[in-house]
Amino acid sequence: MREQEFFDISPKVRELAAKSQAECAPFFERIEDICEHNSLKVLAAFGEERISEMHLLGTAGYGYGDRGRDGLDSLYARIFGAQDALVRHHFACGTAAIATALFGLLRPGDVICSLTGRPYDTLHTTLGITGQPGEGSLREFGVEYRELALLFDGKVDLEAIPAAVKGVRIAYIQRSRGYSLRPSVSVEEIGKIAEIAKRANPDCWVVVDNCYGEFVEKLEPTQVGADLIIGSLIKNPGGGIARTGGYIAGQKELVERCAHRMTAPGLGREVGCSLDQNKNMYMGLFYAPGVVASAVKTAVFAAGLFSAMGYDVYPNAGQPRTDIIQSVVLGSPEKLTAFCRGIQKGAPIDSFVSPEAWEMPGYDSKVIMAAGAFNMGASIELSADGPMRPPYAAWMQGGLNYPVGKLGVMMAAEMIIDNG
Repeated sequence: MREQEFFDISPKVRELAAKSQAECAPFFERIEDICEHNSLKVLAAFGEERISEMHLLGTAGYGYGDRGRDGLDSLYARIFGAQDALVRHHFACGTAAIATALFGLLRPGDVICSLTGRPYDTLHTTLGITGQPGEGSLREFGVEYRELALLFDGKVDLEAIPAAVKGVRIAYIQRSRGYSLRPSVSVEEIGKIAEIAKRANPDCWVVVDNCYGEFVEKLEPTQVGADLIIGSLIKNPGGGIARTGGYIAGQKELVERCAHRMTAPGLGREVGCSLDQNKNMYMGLFYAPGVVASAVKTAVFAAGLFSAMGYDVYPNAGQPRTDIIQSVVLGSPEKLTAFCRGIQKGAPIDSFVSPEAWEMPGYDSKVIMAAGAFNMGASIELSADGPMRPPYAAWMQGGLNYPVGKLGVMMAAEMIIDNG
């Protein structure tokens, strides 16, 4: 194996890795098929939207008439099968884009119900589950939050949805697992959830946190009944090239409401310069299907390797994927730390750094994170993190290309073995 030419990896890990990669080969074929479909879909959309060199240029000041910015909105809408979209570098992260959407759609007295259990930790303060008075949560503005518990197997309780969405304005779905071991929600499942929810309550809007899921499947949630989807550009759709930002896509009326929350009522999407970010966002979107395929292959390989080492993995190597996240249950803080340090050693940036757990903003326990990325916190680049609490699992994601992603996973395995 070529890794031994450049990195000190034991024969044991190299042998396990070679066997795991051979066993994963049939699963890689499925990933490549999805990659080809999505790559051609994106290329066709660039042509249909008549994207030109002019669109790659930026603006300053108010950004009136920014054709590059507006063209990117139309491009995302076409690719995601949506009526409209907002794609902006102004969104600081995925949570910021989600908060913008929720505040844009909800009004005092409205109810939001999460149909996929407890949402990701960083959204808790926005919803008012946690946080301090004066931080401006939805709860402070008179919005009620409800939650539908998942079934024992981590699946959505379809039979309980009609009662759960009664009187609800937003039926909320988190596509990825977050810091849980539940299965991610497939696009097909999202379509079923949306159908049940709207049949029970035609006035509700189905809103999906689409983070980590873009281009993993051939369809997106807006193509199967979701009214609005939201995501981050330093995850899948930025292709590792977008430097920051997020998107909101879906029904035109709902996107317009979000636009007025993004800037100010009455201003909406007409203001907001693109500076020098357009080219990175266009290029990142173009590369995204291939980069996502590499990340999914890295996740599948990790599942195969760590399963062979005796660890529980979610999902397993052969299961269909609906996001780029791979969970590995390590069982102790020492092993979780070793795993993250190994991933860090396989990174292009700060590979010499040893990650330590710390009080990360938005989390209720210490979190350790390996992220030797070109863009800080970019989850589409190889990274791994996890809260320092049982079952001491690592949530790994990303890999800009498969050979490097595979090497990072092998380094994690080597670090665990080296630490006994």
